[in-house]
Amino acid sequence: MSEYITIKENRDFSRLYRRGKSYVSPVLVTYVLKSKHNNLRFGITTGKKIGKAVKRTRARRVIRAAYYELYPELKQGYDIIFVARGKTPYVKSNVVYKAMRQHLAAANVLKQSL
Repeated sequence: MSEYITIKENRDFSRLYRRGKSYVSPVLVTYVLKSKHNNLRFGITTGKKIGKAVKRTRARRVIRAAYYELYPELKQGYDIIFVARGKTPYVKSNVVYKAMRQHLAAANVLKQSL
C-alpha cells in the first residue's frame, strides 16, 4: 500500500479546490489538477452532511476501494481529490468506480489503451 501517496495538507486541498477542474455526479465530486512533481496523489473528503462517523467512514472506504481498483490505469503527475456526496455511503464501490472512471476519463488522466 506504500505506493499510494495521499494528500493530507490543508493548503494542498485548498489549492485543488481553487485551481482544479471539478467533475460532478450524484455519488462523487472529483477535483483534478496537474502537479509539478511526477507522483500521483489523491485525497478524500467527507463532510458532516454525509452523516455521522459510521456513514462518513463507509463513504471513504467505498471511494478508496474504487480508487485502488482504478489506480493501475492512471497517468502520473496529477493531484486528485474525491469528495463524497449524500448517496456515497449507500452505494457499492462499483457504482463509485464507474463515476470515478467517467470523471478521470473526462479529465484525461486515464492511460490510453492500445
